[in-house]
Amino acid sequence: MEKQIPELDERAISRAIITRYHQDLLSLLEFDVAVVGAGPSGLSAAFYLARDGFRTVVFERRLSVGGGMWGGAMMFNRIVFQEAARGVFEEVGIRFEEFEPGYYTAHAVEAVAGFTYAACRAGALIMNLVTVEDVVLREEVVAGLVLNWTAVGMAGLHIDPLAVRCRCVLDATGHDAQVVRILAEKDGVALRVPGGGVRGERSLWAEIGERQILEHTGEVYPGLYVAGMAANAVAGGYRMGPVFGGMVLSGRKVAGQIAEALRSTV
Repeated sequence: MEKQIPELDERAISRAIITRYHQDLLSLLEFDVAVVGAGPSGLSAAFYLARDGFRTVVFERRLSVGGGMWGGAMMFNRIVFQEAARGVFEEVGIRFEEFEPGYYTAHAVEAVAGFTYAACRAGALIMNLVTVEDVVLREEVVAGLVLNWTAVGMAGLHIDPLAVRCRCVLDATGHDAQVVRILAEKDGVALRVPGGGVRGERSLWAEIGERQILEHTGEVYPGLYVAGMAANAVAGGYRMGPVFGGMVLSGRKVAGQIAEALRSTV
């Protein structure tokens, strides 16, 4: 007998959305890793962390994920990456072509979609339109985040946020290094970088910037890691311009560092 499908009911649609989102909210009150920023380094890190079995939540303040990858460079929506990052793109399943020896190109939209899909399928939860207002500190360790809707800040409303707890936080907010700046400015802590504070990024030098982004990836304060352009912004490295190999390699590297640290504290 053919199954009878009920007519669409607006109340059922609303109930489904509210119920499932409410379940998501409850699930992120306490988890393993908070990734702040859903650009290429954040999505790459989320993919590897979730695949390794860590409960990973990505917070993105914008409506869309992908950071600056969508537009390639000057709205030419092709991205470039180097030989060292080829394995990451292959692992995620993004198509690419060799342009000349050592340089590869991929479609920017497919790259964003591919990394997003891979992270979600691995088990990461992505929460867009959520802004990080502050961090939670416990015993001089970053142990969570203070969150609010992005629209609240845009509207200038005075509405208290909510807090969530996690075992560590990854700042992948790009040039802003938003989470590290909040910690440094509000609490005056010394970071594990030369000078102890946020130095700000230098001008563009692609070759050096790509190398530095991996060198600077890591833990800058107990429980707080940096990856992607945020790593160079904190440590005072060069920007690398429209090349994305270092970004995804930084995400993979920091995922390995976090995984090792979390396993050692179980």
